[in-house]
Amino acid sequence: MSLDEKQQSLIDDLNIIHDPHERLNAVVMRGHALKLDDAQKTEANLVPGCVSRVWLHGELVNGRTRFLCDAESPMVRGLAMLLCELYTDADPVEAALVEPRIWEACGFTKMLSPTRLNGLANMRLRIRDMAKRFITSNPSH
Repeated sequence: MSLDEKQQSLIDDLNIIHDPHERLNAVVMRGHALKLDDAQKTEANLVPGCVSRVWLHGELVNGRTRFLCDAESPMVRGLAMLLCELYTDADPVEAALVEPRIWEACGFTKMLSPTRLNGLANMRLRIRDMAKRFITSNPSH
């Protein structure tokens, strides 16, 4: 499945919930299961430009990306987890190129503050940068 197809599948799954506020609440609730190991909550893994502290850990496993995250705020944790879910198990080239449409497609851009959207954009930049490093460090790309 391509990253575009995976993203569309996530959008379709979330949009089964018709009320956008309930949809956002479902994303927040999914984030409760997410916990990053304390050892990975380092300064190096902090995402700059986020109001709430957000940690992002990325690695390449068998040529595919894997992203894990955590945040102090439950809402931010859920939204960050959604980005990690989207970009995990992707080809690094796709992870570097495919932009998230999920915020707009699920109606979240109308509900999130500009500072939250900016924080999500910063997280996307960090994921893109990691994916680009994975490409250059993996000779098969």
